[in-house]
Amino acid sequence: MIDLHTHSLFSDGALIPAELVRRFEASGYKVVAITDHVGPSNIDLIVPRIVRAAEALNGNQSVTVIPGAELTHVPPNLISSLVHRARDLGAAIVVVHGETIVEPVPPGTNRAAIEAKVDILAHPGLLSEEDARLAAENGVFLEISGRPGHAFTNGHVAKVAASVGAGLILNSDFHSPHDLLSREMAEKIADGVGLGANCLDIFLNNSRKLVNRCLSSSVGV
Repeated sequence: MIDLHTHSLFSDGALIPAELVRRFEASGYKVVAITDHVGPSNIDLIVPRIVRAAEALNGNQSVTVIPGAELTHVPPNLISSLVHRARDLGAAIVVVHGETIVEPVPPGTNRAAIEAKVDILAHPGLLSEEDARLAAENGVFLEISGRPGHAFTNGHVAKVAASVGAGLILNSDFHSPHDLLSREMAEKIADGVGLGANCLDIFLNNSRKLVNRCLSSSVGV
């Protein structure tokens, strides 16, 4: 199992990175990315701390930890520069908090994230076919979310992505221990998007592709 969208108490999560990672390890996960919420006010503070946590933990347990960041409620015109800033600070995976229907995310966020070639557009809500097609062209993975609320549009996201060949991955959007997805629950969420059998295996294979891409381009991960 792989989860590339989690939050520690560096933002709004409940656990310090060490406990977060240990819980994923105990549940049989092989890779976890810590992607705390960042914006212009805290990106320089948070990302280096996640990088240090990953450096300390990797090699000392069986799960690989990838340092990341989730740009959250950022004005769309700032997304591109902050994506570059996050990468410069050591984020190996950059996520953008997409236009979920349950929060007032600025319109245009999905497009700005895709144009900036982020790694993951999280819970993109009522994603347009045009944006999904651009995501496929730019190698941006679209998220199927395990988080209540954000998951309301999973079926729509899956349908639009499948119609244009965009890559889908499944993440928990972990904030506290009860968010951690068992294999059984992940399979149910994957089956629920309506794309047919073996969806979870397809999503996990896409996650592996992203992990390999990040590991090949990052130093110290």
